[in-house]
Amino acid sequence: MNINNQINSFSPYLFWDVDPIKLDLIKNKEQIINKVLEFGLMKDWILLQQLYSEDIIRKVVVNLRNLDKVTLSFVSHIYKIPKSDFRCYQNNQSAQNFWNS
Repeated sequence: MNINNQINSFSPYLFWDVDPIKLDLIKNKEQIINKVLEFGLMKDWILLQQLYSEDIIRKVVVNLRNLDKVTLSFVSHIYKIPKSDFRCYQNNQSAQNFWNS
C-alpha cells in the first residue's frame, strides 16, 4: 500500500482543509494524529495504529496543545499516561470556550 492510499484510507472529512496528496506521513504526523483522535471514527483509529508505532503516538499526543476532555481521557486510559503529563492538561485555558461550557 503506497502513501497516497494510506492517507486516502482515512475518513475523507478529516483532511477537508488540506490537500491529502500533499500530506507526508512523517512530516505531518502531529496533524494526522490530532485530526484522527479528535474527529476520526474507530476505523481511522485502527488505521492510525497500523501506520504509527505506539511510541510515536504517545510522544505526539503528550505534546499536543489542544485535546477535548473526552479524547484526553481516552488516550490517557489507553496508554496509561497520567492526565497531568499532557501539555494540553497543563496549559488548560482559564476562560472556557462557549461550546465546551
